[in-house]
Amino acid sequence: MTAITHNNEPASNKERESLAATEPDCIRTKTTSMAVLAKSAGSYHYTPEGRKLADFTSGVLVANLGHHPKRWWNRTLEYMGLNNIEGNSGYHEAVTLTSYNATTEVETEANRRLLSNMQAQPGGARMEQVLWAASGSEAIQKGLWASMARRPGEDVILATRGGFHGKKGLAGAVTGSEDDKERDPRVRFISFPKEECSTLEKRNEPIDLTKYREELEGLKAELGNKICALITEPYLGGGGSYHPQKEYLQMLESFCRENDILFILDEIQANFGRTGSLYAFSEYGVEPDLVALGKGMGNGVPVDAIVGRADVFAALAYGEGSDTWSAHPLGCAAVLATLDEFEGDDDIMGQAKGLSEIIEESLVKLTSLPAINAVRGEGTVWGVECNPVGDMSADETAHELVRLAYEGNSNGKAIHLLGPLAGKVIRIAPPLTMDHGEAREYFEVLHGIAASLGE
Repeated sequence: MTAITHNNEPASNKERESLAATEPDCIRTKTTSMAVLAKSAGSYHYTPEGRKLADFTSGVLVANLGHHPKRWWNRTLEYMGLNNIEGNSGYHEAVTLTSYNATTEVETEANRRLLSNMQAQPGGARMEQVLWAASGSEAIQKGLWASMARRPGEDVILATRGGFHGKKGLAGAVTGSEDDKERDPRVRFISFPKEECSTLEKRNEPIDLTKYREELEGLKAELGNKICALITEPYLGGGGSYHPQKEYLQMLESFCRENDILFILDEIQANFGRTGSLYAFSEYGVEPDLVALGKGMGNGVPVDAIVGRADVFAALAYGEGSDTWSAHPLGCAAVLATLDEFEGDDDIMGQAKGLSEIIEESLVKLTSLPAINAVRGEGTVWGVECNPVGDMSADETAHELVRLAYEGNSNGKAIHLLGPLAGKVIRIAPPLTMDHGEAREYFEVLHGIAASLGE
């Protein structure tokens, strides 16, 4: 791997050169910035050189509460018993960090609190048990395992085309489309209405669901009772930030109910406030059988789960859903601290609603620029689709915008963006807690940088 370098960043460039020598390319997604993050606080990152970057990524839809909120950290450490460590030698009595083949009180409390919170939301009635996982891919895989085991012989999974559910095993098999590579024969793909929601204007128009319903009926006629589950994301995140009309998801749910097919919603990128409600199933008016959670649920501590019907999970025998790190106590403590914040008095969702309005207003202004084709999104998760500019393709324009945003404007205002995960689409997803005035300021910076690409 050739190291990315930037002018006037000697310390960062040294780290990038070391990275290129000690890690393979495959561990990272492509970016033109390769920011070296020395520390983070709130909605900002800082480089080793002390440059300040507004974080428009939240890690990758993870730090919904911002980076290192003190109260959240204090609560996490309190749940672990790690808030009062003295001295530098010996050992400190606290909740164990590893509880394989055992349990902890923090785990059972996290189960109780998470289920209570989800059941209290519109659409959460089927949230009965928590099956913890070590990653988002594993949460999806465990949910699919349980779905396939519920009725032996009925093991066909329907998945929306263009989605992203992970790279491992069945999670990888239900990702993308049948054209990507050789596929698991148990997976069949169904159409997602990308064209109907390709712009904000189109998403606000009524959607004709006839062809999508007919496609489902055709698969039912072909496969009979072999279909065990249908899995979709509420919106296609890694697939280009396509946010469908709510009626589409509601139609999928109706089809599943009519045919006793499990409806699985992959909310790993959407949970804990991203789409405008605490959970996307409430925002979209559906009641899933299983919901995959992760990313923002731990606000930076890796923790994932598939949550849903107890009778579905009962199809798996002892040990079939276990792994070393599932329900690890630090993750459970982080979930509890995150729930404390969202259930507290600070009205995080109200703050997020105001931020959402600023994001939409600011991004819509970008569409008047030559470099920008369209913007799509909801809540605090958006996509900016780039145009070809000059000799650059749309993909190259997107990568150049990421680089220029990292390097900053003439006043030194800089923005951290993810490398385009869908080629020409850049994701915009700042922490829900970002100050509204600062958000407006940095979106103006983004506008100026994007405008320079058309000059």
